Amino acid sequence: MTHDGLETRFAAACAIAREAGVLARRRFLERPRSQRPDFKGPQDFLTATDAEVEQLIRRRLNELLPSDAFFGEEGGGSFERDVWVVDPIDGTANFARGIPHFAISIAFVRNNRTEIGVVYNVMHDELYTAQRGRGAAVNGEPIRVSGLADMRQATVEAGWSSRLPRDPYVALVDRLKAAGVNVRRAGSGTLGLAYVADGRIDAYCELHINSWDVLAGLLIIEEAGGWTNNFLAKDGLRTGNPVLACTPELAEVVIAATGIAKEP
Repeated sequence: MTHDGLETRFAAACAIAREAGVLARRRFLERPRSQRPDFKGPQDFLTATDAEVEQLIRRRLNELLPSDAFFGEEGGGSFERDVWVVDPIDGTANFARGIPHFAISIAFVRNNRTEIGVVYNVMHDELYTAQRGRGAAVNGEPIRVSGLADMRQATVEAGWSSRLPRDPYVALVDRLKAAGVNVRRAGSGTLGLAYVADGRIDAYCELHINSWDVLAGLLIIEEAGGWTNNFLAKDGLRTGNPVLACTPELAEVVIAATGIAKEP
């Protein structure tokens, strides 16, 4: 391995993400239109494909890199010095309802710092990738954040989950609208972050989100020239945190509008 194994790990993550994407795409297209989604809880979806895709990723990484730890959204795992943090399908609610907006997220974390981020937009065959200090790309082509500086022209995705009460989310959206922002929610934090990196939207925010949803996307944004809050502060790896990421020109005004601090 070169560069302390990071080159090999990066190549492995890219290949595994595409292989897992083939499986996820096949299961999505096989899904009967009349199939009703399963729920883990209120508005919390579960599909058999989540576990199947995660098992594939876990197996491939263990075959290639048996000394690395693994933590997946569905099956858990352990957090060691070197750990892969994986969401097999982010946007499960979309997947379960037949909406083709979901992604696979694979991040490699060493000593509480994300070194590799890979996000695969399954139904559009877009592989977002980054290594720390090496820049960001989609399907091998370099990407940059939008550079937009006028909040009144900005589009911000505001994520939501049932882990917090409704009122703080309503207040967050109200503040963003008062600032003149176009607010959207598409149901995949992973893809929302990837779209910030690619300049398709200008910021992503959420009052609480888990590490497997965001670590890959946050590194991709940083390597695409964007700004992110310090998500891994106060044990964000294990317990999650608020997340805020944007083009740097909007950082201060987005911080003010969302109330999300630079460091949780």
